[in-house]
Amino acid sequence: MREAIAAEIRALLAERNAILLAHNYQRPEVQDIADLTGDSLELSIKAAKTDADVILFCGVHFMAETANIVSPDKTVLIPRMDAGCPMADMITPEALNARLAQLGEMPVVTYVNSPASVKAQSTICCTSANAVAVVNSLPEQELLMTPDRNLCQYVASKTSKKIHYWDGYCPIHDRLTAQDVLAAKAAHPEALFMAHPECRPEILALADAVLSTSGMLNFAKHSENQSFIVGTEDGLIHPLQKSNPNKSFYKASESMICEDMKRTTIGDVLRALKTMTYEVKVPETVRKSAYMAVRRMLEARPMGGSRNRAQKIFISTYSS
Repeated sequence: MREAIAAEIRALLAERNAILLAHNYQRPEVQDIADLTGDSLELSIKAAKTDADVILFCGVHFMAETANIVSPDKTVLIPRMDAGCPMADMITPEALNARLAQLGEMPVVTYVNSPASVKAQSTICCTSANAVAVVNSLPEQELLMTPDRNLCQYVASKTSKKIHYWDGYCPIHDRLTAQDVLAAKAAHPEALFMAHPECRPEILALADAVLSTSGMLNFAKHSENQSFIVGTEDGLIHPLQKSNPNKSFYKASESMICEDMKRTTIGDVLRALKTMTYEVKVPETVRKSAYMAVRRMLEARPMGGSRNRAQKIFISTYSS
């Protein structure tokens, strides 16, 4: 049954000249039929480089918005319009303006896990992988970071700059406790603990490596270690195991499951392609401003480093 649905999806993708993207936290069966899997911004940038007319994004709403921000000429669909992000919902443009009125004028660094309307009112965006480099690329010594307090506190520990932070958080990462991690370490003493920077500071203090989801995939692949405790949403276990069949991966906690990420089924993917729903389109005035915040991030060179491949793709594609 699943194989028949997958075959129908592949046929419709060809017919629609569409590309199927799946975030690392999606169900395994959705990841397995995707053209590309990975982090949200990474996926949007790679899809922008293709000649596809349609982007079907299996993720949550802000991710589909980001795909539309960087590919306004393509039709962007999301299989489940009710797949949202609780952290992205914790900030609005109005609330951001009110906070800036209290703090005074300063740069706003906004995590890509946020609404397009908030990106549009930000100075520059960041990802969990490049947040420290983005902050240090700014000449100002004081700034506001939104919306994830845990990521902001992690960045603050890595820079001398003064960072004011928004009191938002990812409920899935924020619920991981030190007790959970210590129990996992006791059960698997040989394993290295990889933690996502959306986790609480006391969790990051226990980590052998603090990494984005793509960073975890890269770390596990190149590490000589044979076992790992994974401190992020449990969907990442699938691509980790798929890429490293001879290594072992353990959940830091059984509770790290994002209901929104797991809403999308392959049945939803098939329906979305058949009916061309649901389209996500950011208003053009918002899109242009949000695009500039994303572009500034990709044009910012990391300290002592050069641009990565995704940055080069984006800048060469959108050089005007």
